[in-house]
Amino acid sequence: MTIQVAFIQIIQALSPIHGDREAASIAHILMEHITGLGKMDRIVYKDRELTEDQADRFQKGLDALLRNEPVQYVTGTGWFYGMELQVTPDVLIPRPETEELAEWIIEDVKKAGKQPGNQETGLEMQGRILDTGKRIVTGLHPSILDIGTGSGAIPLAIKKNLPSAAVSAIDISAGALEVAKANAKKLSLDVNFSLVDVLDVNATAALPIFDIIVSNPPYICEQERAGMQEQVLDYEPNIALFVPDHDPLRFYRRIGELAQEKLAPGGGLYFEINEAYGAETVKLLEEQGYVEVVLKQDLFGKDRMVKAKKL
Repeated sequence: MTIQVAFIQIIQALSPIHGDREAASIAHILMEHITGLGKMDRIVYKDRELTEDQADRFQKGLDALLRNEPVQYVTGTGWFYGMELQVTPDVLIPRPETEELAEWIIEDVKKAGKQPGNQETGLEMQGRILDTGKRIVTGLHPSILDIGTGSGAIPLAIKKNLPSAAVSAIDISAGALEVAKANAKKLSLDVNFSLVDVLDVNATAALPIFDIIVSNPPYICEQERAGMQEQVLDYEPNIALFVPDHDPLRFYRRIGELAQEKLAPGGGLYFEINEAYGAETVKLLEEQGYVEVVLKQDLFGKDRMVKAKKL
């Protein structure tokens, strides 16, 4: 079987399920994974025969795709903010909307670092901290915590683009943390990962003070299952997706409470949210005492992100 024949077989098999355009996109991803060749090279070498190992991986991959398994789990990789990440069924597949959340933080930190008065030396900053007994957010070398990190996509994107930041991340899943640590090692990025349940008050008590806390927590209500894609329900980790219908903001409430204890004065809290609860999330944070609460839409025009400032 040649590269071209294999490519066409994938499209023909998947088009009835996903449509021609999406089927072709999936075919490109799988064939690049199998052959190690980019799109242009696969055109040049389209008549090259697959090796026995490649043919075996092709058939196994196609069988998995026909079972509706996401191509990212089939190949074991997904892309986020220009980084190729390992993904397994222990973690959610990184999504473009979450890239926007990471970008919001990166841009805010860079902007803060350019503000007048933020060019003090480390010794000057240390002196001011000792004088007041408090951390002070200046935009220089921020400490950042990601809650519910999954594959590590958010903290790794932040660390890659803000190398002077001290970045930490927590998750309740040991399997997810293994994936996140493997991604950090592969990318040579220094992020501190810890096994912590954010809903456990005793477990979070030992966390230090941070300048920024970010989270993309579970936010899909159980009642929304009926309208979701089967491949998400069947393969992505439910623990990272769903919240009870009677308490859709449970993680935002808890993380908001935690951030009041663990954010430095002037620190920022960033969330990805359920588009149906934008106003409710803003109201919750304001009631918790946060100021400058901003609701932001994603690239699809849906309420998807919130940031707030601790006094």
